[in-house]
Amino acid sequence: MTETVLLALILVPCLVIAIVFHEVAHGWTALALGDPTAKERNRLSFNPIRHVDPVGTIVVPGAMLLLGGPVFGWAKPVPVIKQRLNNPRFGMMAVGAAGPAMNFVLAAIGAVLLGILASSVGGEPSQMVEIGVRAITTFIMINIFLALFNLLPIPPFDGSHIVEGLLPPGAARIYEKARPMGMLLFFGIVALSWFAPGLGVIENLVGPPVGWAMERYLDLARLIAGE
Repeated sequence: MTETVLLALILVPCLVIAIVFHEVAHGWTALALGDPTAKERNRLSFNPIRHVDPVGTIVVPGAMLLLGGPVFGWAKPVPVIKQRLNNPRFGMMAVGAAGPAMNFVLAAIGAVLLGILASSVGGEPSQMVEIGVRAITTFIMINIFLALFNLLPIPPFDGSHIVEGLLPPGAARIYEKARPMGMLLFFGIVALSWFAPGLGVIENLVGPPVGWAMERYLDLARLIAGE
């Protein structure tokens, strides 16, 4: 098995799980706060097919993998209608925070599994165990990255909904009107990451906090392993 094939076999399931759970968390939170739109459109399913965006879930991650750049992607956003929420201002903040929160929870689950796996291995680990450790570590990293990347205060990322809810009403309205510019910035980031991976745009944006968080999750894994 070549390194590229092995990497793809690890990355694709990890990325799909992280993205699907992220989107479903948005939908369930919106439903709990009064907006059943995602439920009505059958988007509360964990079936990946319902959430796949051909470009964001397949083309971009695949291209970044082939180019050797940071692998990231996105799914079709779960539909949320702000006006249907019981408290639109708080509701959009909570819905926005739910996706990254889910990824942090998934990363914690991965850290626990990594600790259990490490504690069960005696002596020299087999190749399958090494692949398992690599897969779980990748799963943790992807979830941390997806959470922190989405918390950037740039529309349409989740962080923009949190910032908008925290701003005074007047400033929030101005911020909301700037959303189209956020989309241009987002596609600019994607284009630079795609065509100029050597610039390290994504790494420079979220690299330091991702590294710090990864160490904390690995500390949890070590604690579970009894190290």
